Amino acid sequence: MSRIESPSARLARLGFADAVAAAAMVEAWEQHGTREQIELALAELPGTADPDLALAGFNRLVAARPALFAELGADAAFARRLIAVLGASVALNQHLGTHADDVTAVMGSVERRPPEALRAELLLAVGADPASPVPVAERSRSDDLRRAYRRALLRIAARDLTAPDPLLALQDIAGELADLADGTVEAALALARGEVPGWEKCRIGIVALGKTGARELNYVSDVDVLYLAEPALDEAGEPVCDSGTAVAVATRLASALTRVCSAHTGAGTIWQIDAALRPEGKAGPLVRTLASHRAYYEKWAKNWEFQAMLKARPMAGDLALAGAFVDMVWPMVWRVADNDQFVGEVQAMRRRVISLLPAREANTEIKLGAGGLRDVEFSVQLLQLVHGRSDERLRLRGTFDALSALVDHGYVGRADGYDLATAYQLQRLLEHRIQLYRLRRTHLMPDDEANQRWLARAIGLPEPKELMHLWRSTARRVLTLHQRLFYSPLLETVARIPSSQVGLTPEAAQVRLRALGYGDPKAALRHIEALSHGMTRQAEIQRQLLPAMLTWFAAGPNPDHGLLAFRQVSEELGTTPWYLRALRDGDVMAEHLARILASSRYAVDLLMRAPQNAALLGDPEGLRPRPGAEILAEMLTASRRHESPDGAIGAVRATRRRELLRLAMADLLGDLDVPTLGRALSELAGATIDAALEVAARGVRVPPIAVIAMGRWGGCELSYASDADAMFVVADSEDPDATSAATTVVSRLRALLAKPGPDPALEVDIDLRPEGKGGAMVRSLASYRAYYQRWSSTWEAQALLRASAGAGDWELGATLLADIDRVRYPKGGLSHAQVQEIRKLKARMEAERLPRAADPGRHVKLGPGGLTDVEWVVQLLQLHHAGGDSRLRTTGTLEALDATVLAGLLDDADAEALRAAWLLASRIRNAIMLLRGRATDSLPTDVRELSAVAQILGYAKGDSSQFTEDFRRGARLARQVMDRVFWDSAD
Repeated sequence: MSRIESPSARLARLGFADAVAAAAMVEAWEQHGTREQIELALAELPGTADPDLALAGFNRLVAARPALFAELGADAAFARRLIAVLGASVALNQHLGTHADDVTAVMGSVERRPPEALRAELLLAVGADPASPVPVAERSRSDDLRRAYRRALLRIAARDLTAPDPLLALQDIAGELADLADGTVEAALALARGEVPGWEKCRIGIVALGKTGARELNYVSDVDVLYLAEPALDEAGEPVCDSGTAVAVATRLASALTRVCSAHTGAGTIWQIDAALRPEGKAGPLVRTLASHRAYYEKWAKNWEFQAMLKARPMAGDLALAGAFVDMVWPMVWRVADNDQFVGEVQAMRRRVISLLPAREANTEIKLGAGGLRDVEFSVQLLQLVHGRSDERLRLRGTFDALSALVDHGYVGRADGYDLATAYQLQRLLEHRIQLYRLRRTHLMPDDEANQRWLARAIGLPEPKELMHLWRSTARRVLTLHQRLFYSPLLETVARIPSSQVGLTPEAAQVRLRALGYGDPKAALRHIEALSHGMTRQAEIQRQLLPAMLTWFAAGPNPDHGLLAFRQVSEELGTTPWYLRALRDGDVMAEHLARILASSRYAVDLLMRAPQNAALLGDPEGLRPRPGAEILAEMLTASRRHESPDGAIGAVRATRRRELLRLAMADLLGDLDVPTLGRALSELAGATIDAALEVAARGVRVPPIAVIAMGRWGGCELSYASDADAMFVVADSEDPDATSAATTVVSRLRALLAKPGPDPALEVDIDLRPEGKGGAMVRSLASYRAYYQRWSSTWEAQALLRASAGAGDWELGATLLADIDRVRYPKGGLSHAQVQEIRKLKARMEAERLPRAADPGRHVKLGPGGLTDVEWVVQLLQLHHAGGDSRLRTTGTLEALDATVLAGLLDDADAEALRAAWLLASRIRNAIMLLRGRATDSLPTDVRELSAVAQILGYAKGDSSQFTEDFRRGARLARQVMDRVFWDSAD
């Protein structure tokens, strides 16, 4: 036996809260309509945002309009539209309950009306003649305007609420709401003329601003306007009054118009008219003449006031007068970004808006909150105002259209543009639905579940949780994109370039480029043309990038080389999906790349071997030095993919090239100090030699080999130009051929790493081995022990101060290092003869190793106060005292220098003089290598090169003399310490 469902149970199942009351209403409908007609209504009601609200409103309409069911039956679309409005808006629901005949507004076609038709509809509603150039209406007809406005609003809301995709319909709805505002203001002006005597004396033009001007109006929003007035003209074309009289009359008209729109009567209200964006704001006159406006905007207007005019358009009244104002101010809008403070002021203004939000509203603000509508609008406007100076395709009023243009022409990436547009559409839709509910001006998301549920249903979502997740996720995405676009260094740099110089003739461009510091402006123009020619998206983005890139190149030591290198890199990477997008959208990638390309041939050479490594600049961790173990693991993995030694070592050297580039770029950007760079280069050398050792040992039976790092490598103080000083030790073995086999492996290793090729060579220098160049290339552990017990010289003890485990078998290396500690840290220190031997060696080095014709005062390594002076002072103190003080047993110069202070061997001032001289000399050697791509130890004699080195070291352009003086002063102080401690001190 089947159960028969009761009416109330059915209505409860359909989602009505008070099913019993709903059943009583439905039962009463049977007196007015057929069962089929009632079922048609019941089918639509549960799908509305608030079924109970829709049911109550529909029930009132049934009572007030007996023919309603017949009308519904004749037009199913009418039923769907009417019920959708009743369930989505309390305000329109109540309006229809009072004015039931207005349901005709949602009958028939609800398509968008042309602006002229809307204007005529509203003027006719108040009894004015739409054909008249100055329509006039009786002042008593203002409620008729309010009723006509509500009828038009009903039609627009019905189309909005029943659109197949409300997001896609949003721009059309906002556009018609703006058209409705235009017609309403025109009709309100006609009513004002009926109120203000003498209105004939003036011509009044009304300019739409803000969302109204952009034709992107909300359901309930202040309508931003600006008023102009001029005397009316007689038949002879002469003014009928003076300007003061015209302004006074127009002010009364504007005030009356404002009252019409904002007044609350039994017929309801429309919205507020807001003229606060006029010159001087609320403190300024409500109405001005065109000449007064021109004088203000030419002399006194602030940057934000021009930004406010971005959306200005003629709206109502004398359209020719309003159009004359727009024509006057429009070119000024596109010059505002020339002001050096503009970008910073706009950014500060947005931050101020966020900070002024009440704490209780900050997390629910759709419009002003972080990641809200304002973030999208400000980002779009800032991009428009900066780039629109030279690209007229961006000179659009609406946010939707402007964002599309920014994407189409490459100023915003497609994915970012899509995310911004969809987020903006969603947030505007939420704003529309919230405002439509009570026809109140609000931008707050509901914070209770009942209202969240209603809002979710209003946009087609089943659950409030889904609504809140969607809104918050889009707000987070908008905030991320806003921060990247709005605070982009690229944007700020482009804004600093005057409009007159953004687009120049070839001749003027050459003058500009020469003034910026380009040595060959003609070649620079050729590079610019090659990069920006054509209509491809790549060329579009290059045209945006180049103004900023040219400025950044010009700030570097060699702008011409920077531009050439940028062209070369771009030609290699321009068609890749990430390169230009990363430069345009990245926080600082473009600026950093420009600085590197204009500063360093060394880095450019490394980059051009594999341009894709430019991606390191776009990775927040991309320039962080990698641990040696991590690099070694990668090298071993890569080398083991190749059977041939050449292929394997090629993979190792390619990894080393990338790591050298990483360090060079970080160094050029000021992210690495000398000790950190030295350690990173030393670890890279160790990983390279370790991986090469495995390759060289393929097919050779050989006992374990250890590589002892010597010199700067052993002290973790390598520079870009340093060789890797090393000693090789092979484990003791009964195999008589072990040493020979090890020698074969080491010879292969050195040859593989030194072989000319596309990647930088690494010279492994073995001159510091026992007996120097005359000694065996490889020795066994026992041989080393025997040698150092019986034959080692003082210079070898000094060289061993920097010995450390570099590569290969670490246990074997540690064993040898333990054995040589007694040699490099002699108990009782040095004898007088040994000290004299070291001094003679130093003197001979200064006399013989300094290149002929070299100026000792410019030589950062061998000159007075140079690197060797500092190192030999420290090493002499170590040899003297490390046997009795373990704090001095370190391979690094700076660490040993610190230890000498702790041990009381140097005072703080002397140690600081040595440290400063050593650090500056090390930085200079690295800077010269970065600049030239080849090593030298002398300060450049060429003025331009010297200036370039100074810039790489952080000195301003033109400060090379200060740089030279700083070096000489530091070297002089270090040499004074050297003279006292190394040469003059008692043994």
